[in-house]
Amino acid sequence: MSTLAATAPPIWAADPAPAGTLPTSHGITTLPVLDLITGRARTGAYGPDPAALRIALAFSTVQAVRHGGRARGYRNEVLSLRLGAAVGSCAVEPGELPADTVTDCVGASVADLLDHPCGAVRVAALDAYLGHCLPHAPAYGARRYGLPSGSSLTKSRVRASAVVGLLPLAAVRRVLVVGVVNSLLEQLRSHEVGYLPCDLKGGHTEWDEPVHTDALAHLGDCDAILASGMTLGNGTLDPLLAHARATGKPLVLFAQTGSSILPRLLGDGVTGVSAEPYPFFWLDGGPSILHLYGGAAR
Repeated sequence: MSTLAATAPPIWAADPAPAGTLPTSHGITTLPVLDLITGRARTGAYGPDPAALRIALAFSTVQAVRHGGRARGYRNEVLSLRLGAAVGSCAVEPGELPADTVTDCVGASVADLLDHPCGAVRVAALDAYLGHCLPHAPAYGARRYGLPSGSSLTKSRVRASAVVGLLPLAAVRRVLVVGVVNSLLEQLRSHEVGYLPCDLKGGHTEWDEPVHTDALAHLGDCDAILASGMTLGNGTLDPLLAHARATGKPLVLFAQTGSSILPRLLGDGVTGVSAEPYPFFWLDGGPSILHLYGGAAR
């Protein structure tokens, strides 16, 4: 368990449960993760008052890629907000952000953005705030993992090795992969670990395997979960987290979205996090860094 996980307030909420809480099979109720951590931020649990901090820079990044030798490509769009040295990010579906979102965020206080009607803004603002207050460092349980310079595919494969290494591979038979990244599936295949690929977009993997669109329907068919940070941004993380808490199954998150938020869940259902704040590996051919939390020591 990381230093922070040992000292942070517990994620469980006391009964009676307020509106919007999620039941677990333990009979304990929890607030949705984003609401709970946002509430803590507002009360100073992590550092300064969000009302006293303002976002100086907001931007969006749009990417399309098809790696050499791969049959399929994909697109990304990410909203990012800068607070001091920290950049908070949330991925969205391409074209989903309203045109004035970026300009709306500039100069606004973090507290105001935590109430913004756009969910991606709320996630990016909380991510920037926590990155500012609790930077990725050994004092908070982070381990630096260097990615080498090289092509996007080279870096993707090295990142995948680090992420999959957070799973207890010797004890895992089948992994539910939520948010399909072919390099991660390739790593699981190399370890002869089975997987169930799930993504809201559906489609097929690089090996022409069907991608399931309902991850929750397959929770009973896995003994570990590997999920993208995008599950935080699109609201699908909470049932995965509830299942991991109830069953004790390993839950590892690979996060560009919410990379400073998700380490706060270590020890409360999450067993490992690969945190990758902006700039992401696919933006630069030079060396870059992941921050690993929990999982197996590397």
